Amino acid sequence: MVHSPMPSGKGRTFWLFSALLAAVLFFSYALYSVPEEQRLGIGEEVRLELALPARLLSGLGRWQPSDGVNWPVATRPGSLHLRLELLGLIPVRTVTVHIVEPPEVVPGGHCIGVLLRTSGAVVVGFAPITSGGGETVNPAREAGFVLGDTITRIDGHTVAGEDQVAYLVDRAGRAGKTVRVTVRRGGELKTLVVRPLFCRETGRYRIGLYVRDSAAGVGTLTFYLPREKVFAALGHMVVDSNSEPVPLADGRIVGASVQGIQQARQGRPGEKIGLFLDRTDLQGSILRNTRFGIFGSLDRLPRRSLYRQPVPVALAHQVHSGRAEMLTVINGEEIERFEVEIERVMPQQREDGRGLLLRVTDPRLLALTGGIVQGMSGSPILQDGTLVGAVTHVFVHDPTRGYGVLAEWMLAEMGLFGRAEVEKPKRLTIGGL
Repeated sequence: MVHSPMPSGKGRTFWLFSALLAAVLFFSYALYSVPEEQRLGIGEEVRLELALPARLLSGLGRWQPSDGVNWPVATRPGSLHLRLELLGLIPVRTVTVHIVEPPEVVPGGHCIGVLLRTSGAVVVGFAPITSGGGETVNPAREAGFVLGDTITRIDGHTVAGEDQVAYLVDRAGRAGKTVRVTVRRGGELKTLVVRPLFCRETGRYRIGLYVRDSAAGVGTLTFYLPREKVFAALGHMVVDSNSEPVPLADGRIVGASVQGIQQARQGRPGEKIGLFLDRTDLQGSILRNTRFGIFGSLDRLPRRSLYRQPVPVALAHQVHSGRAEMLTVINGEEIERFEVEIERVMPQQREDGRGLLLRVTDPRLLALTGGIVQGMSGSPILQDGTLVGAVTHVFVHDPTRGYGVLAEWMLAEMGLFGRAEVEKPKRLTIGGL
């Protein structure tokens, strides 16, 4: 019989040290993966969950305060700093736990028209100019303009919209001058100099641009607060053709009616075909265009709602995988319920509108739309009688699946959790290694 050689004393020490180092690195990474900020509701135990398999956690003891006392129960709004330490020796991460009392909201699902008036004028295309010699030229393209540029100033004058762009360019051209145009591109300001040319077709001086000063589209109302008369919709930011945020000067939401559905196919997103309504009780002002949706005030409360009374809003740790329902409109103005599956909750991910992984399971909705389509953005997701989030994105290669934003993040963006007192930091440790 052949025996494997036993490791020497030095060899055993090396392997023990390597195993201990690997364990320390592994658990340090697990501690570091805990989100820097978390929220708990009134009456909940102040406890953090370690993102490790249950089999490993069973041999590690539990998260516990270093002073040995039991976990406290949150009794009032406030914030608590928790300093996470491995073996009580190695500081890894500081987590701030906010104790909040989320307001109750009325889920929406209404189809809305979104009308945004931009700050400045957005470049949406290039228009060649026919010169006196019959040649077609484009001074703006040659000067360095690109699609998505937002014109903010011309020759020192603040630009309010497309009409003002046309007037200032024509005036400079008739005076035989160039124009200095300030544009916002990717968060930076650039100045471009271009000489206007006389266009025989229009009878005025131009630089060869198509610009617009407003954006419009169809989306879904996520929720509203009846007493405060404020709303949240879309679940994501309104962006331009270059995926840059649309700068908001003012905006409105109005009721809309779904006239048809362009069905989703693999590789081709579908779309709701909506008609803005002139006479509708659903109207409001858009005050903010943010990464978690558009927010504003309602002129009056909508008459059509599946929920007449407000419902609780679930915090991220209260949302779980499993069945849920989506509220949305697929015909006319009627809000309907459809079954969806929450496949995964990702509260530890960066707050970018992708906190939920969703799959449409409702046979009727799949037959009518093929899954998630454009215009469903903002459709509320409810689970266990609470609002948990809203639809935000669709997978182009699989339109039955998509992402959703957590309702908690939308409330936080609206500032509806209020200010909280901050307590002294407390140490937390995990042991048993």
